[in-house]
Amino acid sequence: MAKMEPIDLLREVCGRYRFEPIAIFKKSGNHKWPLKARDEADLVVKLDSGDHFLPLPKEPAALANIIEVAIIDFLMDELAEANFELTRGTERGYPDLELKSADRHFAVDVKVARRAISKRGIPTGKTDSRITLYTGNTFFLYPTHKWPGTFRPFADYAGHIDLIALYTLDTTSAARVRDFEIVVAEPWRIASTKRSSTTREYLGAVDDIARLRAGQGEFATEAEFYTFWRKHPWKIGKAVANQLHKMLAAATK
Repeated sequence: MAKMEPIDLLREVCGRYRFEPIAIFKKSGNHKWPLKARDEADLVVKLDSGDHFLPLPKEPAALANIIEVAIIDFLMDELAEANFELTRGTERGYPDLELKSADRHFAVDVKVARRAISKRGIPTGKTDSRITLYTGNTFFLYPTHKWPGTFRPFADYAGHIDLIALYTLDTTSAARVRDFEIVVAEPWRIASTKRSSTTREYLGAVDDIARLRAGQGEFATEAEFYTFWRKHPWKIGKAVANQLHKMLAAATK
């Protein structure tokens, strides 16, 4: 694979991705053994008709976890021959995947968003909820400190890249997902001036899908984005304050 900049490589690779989780497999079925199939499509039909499938969860957070794992699995396989060292993140850490080339590190994070549908069943052109780009009061706000659940300080990354997985919920399908696509973007380019939660310290993306695809957020420059959000009056809870105190104390030793 030819050497490319990470964001260009990810756009190329993600353009080949097809959503493959189709159901939850259950061991028991109602067909005769041995079960023979001509190919993958035939196997799916026979497993379905043999009562081996349960639908994937339709609850957004649960389905998002499945989608995230599937995408990272795909990337680990597809990028194995690329000129990068790959490190998979933890479930609640940042990032989901780290790419390293020479002395440069890149953070790759997967975000999942369901398309909003009106009461009449018509797509609105927006995400059902605003995508969270970062937790604002920890590693983003204090970028030179290594926080728990991270590989390195936020500022040590040569670039941050988001993979936005968009889907339409299909309750009639065991896979629950249709019209799947991945948008690859730098977070600042799709950022909003609004938080993604009224109760948590999250900063959000624009919710217009056309703007997400085009990388047309609400900031003209990366510097403007960081200046705006690092001046935001984030709340620092007790747990975060304790962790920050430990990190600052360690840094002065």
